[in-house]
Amino acid sequence: MDDLTMLIKQEIKKQYRSVRQFAFSVGIAQTTVVSALKNGISGTGFNTVMKMCKALNIKVFDYEIPLVIDDSVVTLVQKYNSLDKLAEHTVQTVLDVEYERCKADAVKSAAK
Repeated sequence: MDDLTMLIKQEIKKQYRSVRQFAFSVGIAQTTVVSALKNGISGTGFNTVMKMCKALNIKVFDYEIPLVIDDSVVTLVQKYNSLDKLAEHTVQTVLDVEYERCKADAVKSAAK
């Protein structure tokens, strides 16, 4: 099973508790959702997949902006996904502070 299918299945279970509740809430036929999860999301219509992702708050990347996802990034995301809300907030706060610091350093370096 591909990663997106597994992620969608995981998020449905986490957020909606059942495929039936999810399908009803999103307005997609339950048989469509069941089929997508059983056979893999790649065989499902693009609009349906986007609707499912949007309902589950799964972001679709803009591939115009380069994005490198190596093993370390995958490991980081896996760890982040296992955190509780307090830990997510802590990580996000530290990330925001460090991002702003690096951005300021880059501006200083460019000015020299």
